[in-house]
Amino acid sequence: MKSGSAVGPWNYTNAESLIRYTVRKKYTIHGWELGNELCGSGIGASVAADQYASDVAALRNIVENAYRGIEPKPLVIAPGGFFDSDWFKEFISKSGKSADVITHHIYNLGPGVDDHLTEKILDPSYLDGEANTFSSLKGILQSSSTSVKSWVGEAGGAYNSGHHLVSDAFVYSFWYLDQLGMSAVYDTRTYCRQSLIGGNYGLLNTSTFVPNPDYYSALLWHRLMGGRVLLTTFYGTKKIRTYAHCAKESKGITILVLNLDNSTTVQVNVALKFNKLPYRRVGEPARREYHLTAPDRNLHSQTMLLNGKMLSVNSAGEIPPLEPLYVNSRKPIIVGPLSIVFAHIPNVLLSACS
Repeated sequence: MKSGSAVGPWNYTNAESLIRYTVRKKYTIHGWELGNELCGSGIGASVAADQYASDVAALRNIVENAYRGIEPKPLVIAPGGFFDSDWFKEFISKSGKSADVITHHIYNLGPGVDDHLTEKILDPSYLDGEANTFSSLKGILQSSSTSVKSWVGEAGGAYNSGHHLVSDAFVYSFWYLDQLGMSAVYDTRTYCRQSLIGGNYGLLNTSTFVPNPDYYSALLWHRLMGGRVLLTTFYGTKKIRTYAHCAKESKGITILVLNLDNSTTVQVNVALKFNKLPYRRVGEPARREYHLTAPDRNLHSQTMLLNGKMLSVNSAGEIPPLEPLYVNSRKPIIVGPLSIVFAHIPNVLLSACS
């Protein structure tokens, strides 16, 4: 080590023995990721991009040999650190086909001790700042000859464990769902939340394992938003943020609307450019709406309301049914102050979704 830089090739002896052990045990491993926050200037220590590319090639060889005759083979993933444009560009160009997935970490809200996290989360211009990372990485991958995919490998929003009654409360779903929507726009294939359990940013309460609000936000996203992303523009206040996908395992599209304003109710009229059906027809199926709010508009509540009903597990620990409201599709989507709405519109036939 000199001046924070780790020099020389990766000593993979321990890692290789661990990998071979998991193969002998027939453990299913989805992927092996090399390193943690060593790219760019690193956190505490850093590794140069060309050395990292060489080390990932070594990991690829280990995986290919250890899993010979076994399918599917685990993914090779790297570098698992903060995005640095020059470093990532060099790494991607020199790692060739060694890596299957490029991962980066996101803690764009700053330290968990910051008392202004809520203001940042509700500030559309602050949220927009992270688009530069997604856009730059997408550009690097598009201009390279590789087929590597982009993931967010770790994202807790606010580092050092988040902030109690912010990152484990209702308000965090504005940041989290905006991140899921924004990352998908830039072709991010997987988004790993920090964490399921642990710290103040866990999806589950650390002591009771009861779901925090973001758990239900993630579950609705998973059930409603399909893998194809649609170009979405909202004309009006900047305090409204919108994302749309082809619906998941059902017809039509799903629109996500986030209202960051603390006093204004917004009526959202949907206009479709490439719909093959008349958008408004007699007898069409109703729109399904899921309105997420905080009790008494308390952004720091650790419970969430779905269409006015509190979401809580039953005595057996089972997740409640996430039931929609059925609304006439000809009516605008009503989005209350400081609320989140998923709207599934089944009577839309876009060629992008077929």
